[in-house]
Amino acid sequence: MMDVLDILEKNARTPTEEIAKMVGRSVEEVEALIKQLEEEGIIHKYKTMIDWEKAGQEYVYALIEISINLEEGEGYDVVAKRIAEFPEVRSVRLVSGSYDLSVVVRGRTLKDVAYFVEDKIATIHNVQRTVTHFSLKMYKDEGEIVYQRDGGGRLAVSL
Repeated sequence: MMDVLDILEKNARTPTEEIAKMVGRSVEEVEALIKQLEEEGIIHKYKTMIDWEKAGQEYVYALIEISINLEEGEGYDVVAKRIAEFPEVRSVRLVSGSYDLSVVVRGRTLKDVAYFVEDKIATIHNVQRTVTHFSLKMYKDEGEIVYQRDGGGRLAVSL
């Protein structure tokens, strides 16, 4: 099972015939296994990675550190689930360390992200504090290298 999952995670469009050859099983066995994994929710989505900049659409990404002030009888799940419902939110994780939730958001502009934090995140009752880090450049996403330098060598630095 894990071998099939590893293959699909790298390329969800790998034909079942090719997967069967790679793992030494019949096509029927692989198809049945994939169907079972989908039904059990182990495979819950097939996703395409898009280079939006090449497609003519640029986005701004930000990591928001959120500190939560828990009240008696409430847990982090209440706030995390509420934040996860916003369409701007790409991921929400409960983390250890100096803050509680790590949230990645996407907007069309810096202002979009700033207004999102101000109007939607900061207004949630249990949110005590936020720190927003804007992404300047992406090098790797979902396990894939996405940034290629032109010409090689070191990146230019100006002071």
